[in-house]
Amino acid sequence: MTSARRILVLGGGFAGLWSALAAARAREVFGAGQIEIVLLNDTPWHSIRVRNYEADLSETRVALDEVLVPVGVRRLEGKVTGIDVAAKTVTYDAEGLRSIGYDRLVFALGSQLARPNLPGLAAHGFDVDTYAAATRLNEHIAGLGPRSSSTALVVGGGLTGIEAAAEMPGKLRAAGVAAPRVILADHAPRIGSDMGEAAVPVIEEALAALGVERRGGVSVASVDAAGATLATGERIEAETVVWCAGMRAHPLTSLLPVTRDRLGRLPVDSFLKIEGLEAEFAAGDVASFLIDGSHSCVMSCQHGRPMGRFAGHNAVCDLLGQPMLPLRIDWYTTILDLGPWGALYTEGWNRKVVSRGQTAKRTKETINRERIYPPRTGGRQALLDAAAPTVQTPPARYE
Repeated sequence: MTSARRILVLGGGFAGLWSALAAARAREVFGAGQIEIVLLNDTPWHSIRVRNYEADLSETRVALDEVLVPVGVRRLEGKVTGIDVAAKTVTYDAEGLRSIGYDRLVFALGSQLARPNLPGLAAHGFDVDTYAAATRLNEHIAGLGPRSSSTALVVGGGLTGIEAAAEMPGKLRAAGVAAPRVILADHAPRIGSDMGEAAVPVIEEALAALGVERRGGVSVASVDAAGATLATGERIEAETVVWCAGMRAHPLTSLLPVTRDRLGRLPVDSFLKIEGLEAEFAAGDVASFLIDGSHSCVMSCQHGRPMGRFAGHNAVCDLLGQPMLPLRIDWYTTILDLGPWGALYTEGWNRKVVSRGQTAKRTKETINRERIYPPRTGGRQALLDAAAPTVQTPPARYE
């Protein structure tokens, strides 16, 4: 090559970070030193977002420069505002609008909490979607006590809502609330029904043991400083309302000239290349394809991390005219944190229960505190090795 070409990665989450690292590894493998790799993110942090429901957030962020600098990836800080596929440029706001060109793009801006336009939700609701939001919630809870009682309403009976609710009694007690009341509400008749029939009784047992009340078939109409009003007109008085009801792909997926799915995700092939485009890839929560040939990938770090590794590797291969590698993952697990009670480990798309309680908790803690982190030694070779376009084996099951 006579001049440098650029691979631009948008987003510093699980898919974005691993895309950048995988691209750096592929650059070295193919001896393509003149390829520049740039990661553009709106903060200087890689957030271990799946831990945002926890009480202690001190270890849930990794400085991007600690991971990117050793492997020669340049970081830009700013908020993406536009993408011009024809011109191969991205505009972003970094104390003023700027633009940067690319030869290959990896779109990995992730997902956002689905926030309906409910009266009072924006002003009075809390969430755990981002580090900043989770910090705000924890600070609010810490400021409640000491007092005799306090009620928290968690809306959304999916994985995030269940995990947030399971931790809530402990958070409230730690704040000095003597008799905390936690209600977990969802529009579905049974909390956790998305986890499958075998999992629901385990979830119900854990929540009952933790003192979390379950309210199925509930629809929230409005939120205010003193609680929530349901569609039926019923009031739930609560000092804390936490919204965990649904996720959507980043809204900037709308800038790409392709048809998106119901979650706003971009269609990609097994190489993570956006279908119908020439130089653009997508990975993580913004992308959709049949990851095992039959089931669509899910919005999770379980899929986001390998999607990133393959997208970054394939972006380099595509730029150099090398064969790309298809991604296929033939296993699927779900490990749900259930607070002090333990956890629930299921295998397969039918979510067969294989481990529960404190045994499953060991698996969950290994995932949350080790498996999903980049190597933290700062060692260049360890980072490159970890970015190889391979699929990990399922998480360990403990006896």
